[in-house]
Amino acid sequence: MNNKIKWGILSTANIAVEQLIPAIRKSSNGEVYAIASSSGRAADAAHSLQIPVAYDSYEQLLADPYIDAVYIPLPNNMHYEWTIKAAKANKHVLCEKPAALEVGQLEDMISACKENGVLFMEGFMYRFHPQHQKVKDLLAEKAIGNIKMVRACFSFYMEDREGNIRLNPELGGGALYDIGSYCVNSINNILGTEPLSIEVTAEMNQDGVDTTASAALFYPGNIHATLMCSFDAVMKNEYEIIGSNGSIRVPHSYRPDLNSGVGIVELTQENEYRKFTIYGDQYLLEVEHFADCVINNKKPVYSGESSLMNLKVVKSLIERIK
Repeated sequence: MNNKIKWGILSTANIAVEQLIPAIRKSSNGEVYAIASSSGRAADAAHSLQIPVAYDSYEQLLADPYIDAVYIPLPNNMHYEWTIKAAKANKHVLCEKPAALEVGQLEDMISACKENGVLFMEGFMYRFHPQHQKVKDLLAEKAIGNIKMVRACFSFYMEDREGNIRLNPELGGGALYDIGSYCVNSINNILGTEPLSIEVTAEMNQDGVDTTASAALFYPGNIHATLMCSFDAVMKNEYEIIGSNGSIRVPHSYRPDLNSGVGIVELTQENEYRKFTIYGDQYLLEVEHFADCVINNKKPVYSGESSLMNLKVVKSLIERIK
């Protein structure tokens, strides 16, 4: 394989147009080769974004032998079908989160990718910002002693609700799937395991979709965690780890790109406060990492099994509010 991979983009979704395509174009080891749309918008998108090839169906894009990897930013309920089809077409898959709506679906997706010798990675872009490595370094140094509590919050006020796919129950809408999954992922990543017990409350809209949810989770080692996610509150995207000797707070945990890429890690100890300012382009780092794994036959920094653990917790939360 060359030192650059050719990407195909399945859909003209906003996150693809505004975040991932620009990131791939900036990357050192990838290029956007093709884009597909089922709504007739591929040609216009390809022209405006200077993408060489446009397809009017996802099947046509997957049949293109020049494409190495695909990015799937389709509605949540379509991830399962198109990940498996991409794997069978021998394309490596970067799939937006949540990777699937059901645990069994994700198991099938991971198996299909393994059987066809292609990589699968769920698109938790925040994981690639270097501020989180700083957090891990501080935890390894026992800077806050033993972890006792973790809290995570991701919220924003949704202005335009008419026809918004985040509120469509048939498409896998809801705050827990959309942004609560980040909270679960960060807590599980920090603690390296899944919870022993869960309690959750939620506010549902008229269509039975959760717009606000909060949960208490109890982890091995007598560690307590809380999460809150909402489409009805001011923008917050942070987590905090509270230990026996101090605390670590990350106030731009999931969307440091909204803060010009600047991440902040605050360490508070008994008689000391330290603030670490760390820059990173998490979307660029995400696509470069994935491309590097494809080119050099490496495993992604987090596995499909990690995504399975995350989805199991998210599904447990959702099942308790239905």
